[in-house]
Amino acid sequence: MSIKVFITDDHYMVIEGIRSLLQNEPTIDWMGNATNAASCLAFLERQLPDVLLLDINLPDTSGIELCKIIKQRFPSVFVLGLSTFNQQSFIAKMMEHGASGYLLKNATQAELLEAIQIVIKGKTYLSEEAADVLRKASDEDVPVITQREREVLMLIADGLTNAAIADHLFISILTVETHRKNLLAKFEVKNTASLIKTAAKLNLL
Repeated sequence: MSIKVFITDDHYMVIEGIRSLLQNEPTIDWMGNATNAASCLAFLERQLPDVLLLDINLPDTSGIELCKIIKQRFPSVFVLGLSTFNQQSFIAKMMEHGASGYLLKNATQAELLEAIQIVIKGKTYLSEEAADVLRKASDEDVPVITQREREVLMLIADGLTNAAIADHLFISILTVETHRKNLLAKFEVKNTASLIKTAAKLNLL
């Protein structure tokens, strides 16, 4: 019985790379891909894969939030987090939200297949790097921020005004103000200077 695999990632090269690693495997049934959270959920409404490879950074929502939604609405789907980030907070949050495992995008074909085979049995798979990060994790709690919040944070750190950030990201000033307020709340700080200082300390800049 082949394992039905689907991937959600916003980078075409990543999708193609993983597809080329898996498509000729007799145990794998490649179902296709989505490039954002909305199209992923639309696909899941029609068909359910056994294993979903899920990128952490998506354009419309974070993979961490999407993982939570998927496990609530489609609990039979095993989610494997997929990322270039081996940051403790990302790994921990994905697992907390129901992911069955976490792989870095530099994984080999053998590692990818092993991860799929393990999670389909209801077990947990962590790549060696991800496991090491969790073992060495500090007690410091790193806030989980969306890709858009990260972009706004970087531009704030560059000294841009709300108006300049709005122009740069093609969004409204009101949206920038909302992102800025959310960042202050998530980092539990009162002002921009403290935000930048805390983000730098947590290696987010």
